[in-house]
Amino acid sequence: MNFSIFKNKKIIITGHTGFKGSWLSLWLYSKGAKVIGVSKNIPTQPSLFKILKLKSKIKNYFTDLNLKNNLREIIKKHQPDYIFHLAAQAIVSKSYTNPKDTFMSNAIGTLNILESLKYLKKKCYVIIITSDKSYKNIELKRGYHEEDLLGGKDPYSASKACAENIIYSYFESFFKKKKNLKIVIARAGNVIGGGDWSDDRLIPDCIRSIENKNILKIRNPNSTRPWLHVFEVLSGYLLLSLYLKKNKKFNGQAFNFGPNTKKAISVKSILKYLKKNFKQLKWKIISDKNFFESKLLMLNSSKAKRDIKWKSVLSNKEKIDYLVDWYKCYFENKKECAKFSIFQIKKFEKIFFKKLTKQKNFI
Repeated sequence: MNFSIFKNKKIIITGHTGFKGSWLSLWLYSKGAKVIGVSKNIPTQPSLFKILKLKSKIKNYFTDLNLKNNLREIIKKHQPDYIFHLAAQAIVSKSYTNPKDTFMSNAIGTLNILESLKYLKKKCYVIIITSDKSYKNIELKRGYHEEDLLGGKDPYSASKACAENIIYSYFESFFKKKKNLKIVIARAGNVIGGGDWSDDRLIPDCIRSIENKNILKIRNPNSTRPWLHVFEVLSGYLLLSLYLKKNKKFNGQAFNFGPNTKKAISVKSILKYLKKNFKQLKWKIISDKNFFESKLLMLNSSKAKRDIKWKSVLSNKEKIDYLVDWYKCYFENKKECAKFSIFQIKKFEKIFFKKLTKQKNFI
């Protein structure tokens, strides 16, 4: 089995102009899928969406998800086989400066997706991506399980927990008995990879610092994060969609996607490794108490490993090597980035399935 099963399938991706959305769009496009992207705008400059030349590769709609009639008409028109809902306001610091927009995007935007699903007539498999920050963080070292308490001190975390409660309510009230619709929730932690230019994220901040020859400001060098490469996370979403199609017992469930908790690494370790590849990178440690940010946040992915045979297949070094190679291509020849990106996807997919097919009962 491989992801060629998506060939000729109609797939709606919300948030397709963002970091993960752009990579997912390219990946499915490379497998022959008919990708329909829905986003409010192009969120960053530079833009991975533009670098990958996705405008000419897939169908694009630019609309606010809070305009539910627009979203409903797109879903009614295309009657997709799969929907991946990634659209979100994903930056913790922005949730403090604009909490209303964060709740509107993450909670009400999800509500409008669910409302629009009522107009689907054909079979469709829906993967709604939330966040590891949906959990009420009490600094658990064991890693959070899918059944742990949801919640959050900061507006971003609260908005994601709110979205999860909305999903649960709609599933139980409207979708649980629908034969043509299956829904699942995917939660993932901090994702790294080439082509990310989001604000207030470690790797994009490093790249901007290198490009602009500035000194990078670091708040919490000893913070530990469940670093996953974007390919690992997206492979989990894709694999989950296939298992959702295969087994109805997953309908309405949530799945965590994170690395082995014993292999979590600190911000400082990432910086030191990047420094070896980009000598011009410099940083200093600052104190910033303007907003709360968790120091320890781990996901337990034993359910994903057990039920859909997914696991993080890259070492910490391999994860960073992938992103270093991508940014080197970007700095040296931007025009080759789209081609190089497909090369990286194919390289990863080969490794991914080679390791997963060794497991028992893999589909």
